[in-house]
Amino acid sequence: MKQFWLTAGLDIVESLRARWFHVYTLVFGGIVALLFLFGLTESRVLGFIGLSRLLVTYIQLTMAILPIFVLITTVRSVAGDREAGVFEYLLSLPVSLWAWFWGKFAGRYIVIFMPVFAAMLLAVAWATVQGIEVPWGMFAYYTALIAAMAMCFLGFGMLISSIARSTDVAQGAAFLAWLGFLLFLDLILLGVMIQERISPELAVTIALANPLQVFRTAALSMFDPQLIVLGPSAYVILDLFGVLGYKVFAVAYPAALGMASAALGFLIFRRGDLP
Repeated sequence: MKQFWLTAGLDIVESLRARWFHVYTLVFGGIVALLFLFGLTESRVLGFIGLSRLLVTYIQLTMAILPIFVLITTVRSVAGDREAGVFEYLLSLPVSLWAWFWGKFAGRYIVIFMPVFAAMLLAVAWATVQGIEVPWGMFAYYTALIAAMAMCFLGFGMLISSIARSTDVAQGAAFLAWLGFLLFLDLILLGVMIQERISPELAVTIALANPLQVFRTAALSMFDPQLIVLGPSAYVILDLFGVLGYKVFAVAYPAALGMASAALGFLIFRRGDLP
């Protein structure tokens, strides 16, 4: 385990020095600052007042920004070291491939999650100073959603990085993966439904296989527990999971998907890079 934590610490230190991390931190910190600046904490939308409205907006923006940031920066982890010839030195050191791979995974997860979470803590701290009520239940659930989202796309990034043989290919594949998830939210799924005339239940099942769709629907469930905005598809989701069950699914499924993707990436990495 010592090798694992040393690798994780090294990845954290390298990330803190990288320009992408500074931009990443400024983006999410800037989002919270702008939301306060434009007075979202004072607005009244759908019955939500104060910090609740800010958190709803913040999670929607995070859902659009975080996946592409995570994918583009993570795919360089394995592919970049392979391309730079780091593995030749790695295999000569007393560091196991397991410790190196999962150490990088853990270190990168901390670096990805903390700025987003710190921005939410900043919003809570400012609300407390201003005497604005903090919806702790919403804060806790949105924190769990962001943690699951980070793990999900970090796992995808590590898988792509393990398969790709160069950073250019890895970054191109990461962008295409993100674009596929984004298009499948509505556009592609609607085309499949029209062309194949599939049943609503099957369409909803296919939609929920997309982690971005799961995140979006779970975020909506915080201010619309009956998912009225989704129309008839809400009946299928609620009949299948229930309100509480779907909230649990929205956290557990993407996190498990990310861990499974990372595990597959490790198997590919170990098989391809062992001498």
